[in-house]
Amino acid sequence: MPTKRKAVRRKKAAASSVGLSVAETAEAPAAARVLAAEVTDDGGAVLGSYREPWGGHTVMLVSLPLDRVEPTPFQRDPSEPHVKRLMTVIEALARFLDPIVVVRRDGRYWTPNGNHRLQAMKRLGAQAIVALLVPEAEVAYQILALNTEKAHNLKEKSLETIRMERALAEESREPEQAYAFQFDQPSFLTLGAAYEARPRLSGAVYNAVLRRIDDFLEEPLPKALKERERRAQLLLGIDDQVTTLVGALKARGFTSPYLRPFVVARINPIRFSKSTSFDFDEVMGKMEAAAGKFKVDRVKAEEVTRAAGPAGDED
Repeated sequence: MPTKRKAVRRKKAAASSVGLSVAETAEAPAAARVLAAEVTDDGGAVLGSYREPWGGHTVMLVSLPLDRVEPTPFQRDPSEPHVKRLMTVIEALARFLDPIVVVRRDGRYWTPNGNHRLQAMKRLGAQAIVALLVPEAEVAYQILALNTEKAHNLKEKSLETIRMERALAEESREPEQAYAFQFDQPSFLTLGAAYEARPRLSGAVYNAVLRRIDDFLEEPLPKALKERERRAQLLLGIDDQVTTLVGALKARGFTSPYLRPFVVARINPIRFSKSTSFDFDEVMGKMEAAAGKFKVDRVKAEEVTRAAGPAGDED
């Protein structure tokens, strides 16, 4: 049974009361010695090591051969304009001052935070890149929390999340719920599977519904992944109906960019519900039925105007 999420109220901390002191951050971490040897064997160089000041975890500052560094295989594709802007800035300043974050994996280095900087340096022909090496490999799966380089849109978040689940499902039988932090929102997983099947899906118009009815699953990741794909197909079936209805409205002369959000809002069975617990299949079934009963000939222009909100194609 889905449970209502409780808002976390952060307690105000007294100044200089949390984490490590300056002297403690400078203590040489013993855990870095083995990793340092591996970096050297990989052709890299250790520039320093420290304990990060919040949780005391080991971090190493390293220089790595550029050809050994790659993005995590499940993250979004880089933005071409953003890469070009970074290239221009790096060339203009003649400096690279913002290390990427990496984890070591089978003699190579994955970056969950820094793909745009990595691609810019590769295109500029650089030999090496400076990185913050984190010993804990699981950090690679905390990409949504780590990546602050360029804000993700809904499509990017969703695709990264479902790709992450696919990668984790190959090596873990933990329940999907165990990765709630990494996945951030369960609706991203369902939408991600839908975007994989239909890249031009207007996912934003369905997200308001999915966020209320989707939950992290108790099933092991491989089974959860199949369930996400099933849920995505239910969503795409409804989207097919919505596309037909939007086409019919356009045939009647409606030209508003808000036609799709208007139709989805009209067939949303929980739009006015104050409940916090829903059955996914039940809600989707009601949406499908409502789409089948939608009367295009009864829609008035002022109704579409009143319902205008964020256009659904801006994912």
